[in-house]
Amino acid sequence: MTERITGYTGLIGLMATPIKHSLSPTMHNEAFAKLGLDYVYLAFEVGNNELEQAVEAIRALGMRGSNVSMPNKQKVIQYLDKLSPAAEMVGAVNTIVNDDGVLMGHITDGTGFMSGLAQSDINIIGKKMTICGAGGAATAIEIQAALDGVKELSIFNRKDDHYSNAERVVQLINEKTDCQATLFDLADNEALESEINNSQIFTNATGVGMKPLEGQSLIKNTDVLRPDLVVADVVYVPSETQLLKDAKANGCRTVNGLGMMLWQGAAAFKLWTGEDMPVDYIKNLLFKDN
Repeated sequence: MTERITGYTGLIGLMATPIKHSLSPTMHNEAFAKLGLDYVYLAFEVGNNELEQAVEAIRALGMRGSNVSMPNKQKVIQYLDKLSPAAEMVGAVNTIVNDDGVLMGHITDGTGFMSGLAQSDINIIGKKMTICGAGGAATAIEIQAALDGVKELSIFNRKDDHYSNAERVVQLINEKTDCQATLFDLADNEALESEINNSQIFTNATGVGMKPLEGQSLIKNTDVLRPDLVVADVVYVPSETQLLKDAKANGCRTVNGLGMMLWQGAAAFKLWTGEDMPVDYIKNLLFKDN
């Protein structure tokens, strides 16, 4: 890696916390090297308190851009100059592109999730999904699923700081798409089990299952994980969360967050470089055992 870094090498970052577990630096740097592109991708431990200064550093250092992950996806918007239509609709950003000092925010999580399902030969178009979460990634998935043709969405979230965003998303989906969305309190376990029972796919789009919540699951009664249910988790470290372990034990088809991470990364790669990420190469290199 060091042999190819020069005085002309462009810098791209990843701003989140926790972040040292991320596979994104390996994924992007291997893709840059494969295509002979003069960029390097580094991870920076950045939370809400450091975010404003970190975004200003993109301009000050002439960085090409940065990925943004938890807990910064929504807060970062106030520090950017422009938003893509999708990012504006979702109300979150996971990719920043710097064009001559003008910072534009994009969101690629939703397309990444749907592409990941498609690559796993899972078709949820015209079907019902129950999903937990109302943060940046969850919102992107919900809106993209609705736009792509998922028939019904049952969205569960705790009555926390994200709940008002969930209410906005449900209204937006019902007004702008043909999907029927309904919001529920995640504390209502009876409703959660009932909605999963009537769904073809259940998705965890929260951080439950990854550090510091590793080993935990939102589903306490695992009997609800019936064999014909697809169970997806946006978490990819660990590669098999407690939810996916329970689902697999019940005979469910399971999908972890690696596919979403790969395809959202490919979309960001295209925004920064104008080139298609060598997806098959990266998948075989990094994800062959998953």
